[in-house]
Amino acid sequence: MAESRHENPTLAKLRDAEETCERLRVALVGADIVLPSLRVDLASCVDAANSTLRGPLLELGGCNLATAEKLAKALCAPHAR
Repeated sequence: MAESRHENPTLAKLRDAEETCERLRVALVGADIVLPSLRVDLASCVDAANSTLRGPLLELGGCNLATAEKLAKALCAPHAR
């Protein structure tokens, strides 16, 4: 089946969200930080009233105190600004 010249806007937004999520995951790993629940939150994407794509949002998930401390230090580091 031949690909369409014009990508579905909803699929494009979801693809962008997945790519952004992966870039964030790689950046966090580079700072020795792992957020196991990091993902695209598909439930945030759909506006049920209009059947349209709102988000999407990234779900960062919970983390323990040691991970939160690493994250705070990484965000406060001089190179982070």
